[in-house]
Amino acid sequence: MNTVDITSIGHQALWETFIVAALLGAIMQRTNFCTMGAIADLFVMSDLSRLRQWALAIGIAILGVMFFSSAGLIDTSKTIYTSSKLMYLSILVGSTLFGFGMVLASGCGSKTLVRIGGGNLKALIVFLVLGLIAYMTLRGFLAVIRINFLDSFFITLGSNQDLPSIVGSQFALSRASAHLHLMLGLLVGGAFILFALLQKSFWTTRNMLAGFGVGLAICAVWWISGYLAFVAEDPNTLEEVFLVTNSGKMESLSFVAPYAYFLDWLMFYSDTSKVLTIGVVAVVGMVCGSAAVAIASKTFRWESFVNAEDTVNHMIGGALMGFGGITALGCTIGQGLSGLSTLSLGSFLALPGFFLGAYLGLRYLQMRLAPNPCA
Repeated sequence: MNTVDITSIGHQALWETFIVAALLGAIMQRTNFCTMGAIADLFVMSDLSRLRQWALAIGIAILGVMFFSSAGLIDTSKTIYTSSKLMYLSILVGSTLFGFGMVLASGCGSKTLVRIGGGNLKALIVFLVLGLIAYMTLRGFLAVIRINFLDSFFITLGSNQDLPSIVGSQFALSRASAHLHLMLGLLVGGAFILFALLQKSFWTTRNMLAGFGVGLAICAVWWISGYLAFVAEDPNTLEEVFLVTNSGKMESLSFVAPYAYFLDWLMFYSDTSKVLTIGVVAVVGMVCGSAAVAIASKTFRWESFVNAEDTVNHMIGGALMGFGGITALGCTIGQGLSGLSTLSLGSFLALPGFFLGAYLGLRYLQMRLAPNPCA
């Protein structure tokens, strides 16, 4: 009887995640991929270029994940995004707060890591504040508010909340139907890709690299955690297990909770129960990949705060992202790409919250910058 070497499998999954995250950090640094920037460009300049990058990445991620699922390589029902409990208030409030916060902080969680790699000290402060508040929202006193109030408003569906499960239950189809996953993946993912490619001027090397690169990175980490690092029978417990994930379920990229787990791992490094996970390694990989491109392209430069208001805005933005991202079960990468790739209803609900929060944040900054007629 062959014995499964879970330690070796775990190490392989971590190294592969690091490589994928480093490539993603390099791509985002090179192409200026930014979900906050995409929304800002839309509202401020009516420019859809970066929004199309995001849409292309979503479409590629959906097609990839639905293909994996239809082929039986991964099971999307075993993620935090696809449970039968739809916590609508937490998702709406959390995503709106996150959207507002990422404007104040000059970028979402992934962009913060990219900016750190480029030498931005403001992003380092955002990282620390976001990670601290995220940890408090996961396990501290803010968790009490989240669980006892926001999370108490939910709808329990008759099936998992991903579209294949919902459609399958409505029409008495098997959720495991390969045709169902492929059909919905082509339909929804194709719609996002069509929107992205509809404008011929979008067809540039930079835009294609951003959309395809980010989307494929999401797919790659789903495969790593859901296939490579999945053990059907752990030799220690005789139960199935997803190795090196913080949630104990299949995971892809997200950049809020992993901030908290990274700080926790650093602070309690000597505690042998604190181990590296896919989320923690992805945080390190993103910074390394971004830094490599910034140094190679000679764009690396130290940048600090302009004044006290700039400092306060970034700290408040980091705090709002920390609380909002945990409450919404993910950031614009976590819910806005990884979650959407599973066709989760909650992820589709989070998307307008990110846009609303970002719009309110932009309006706030515009009012702050407007000249005072009474001055």
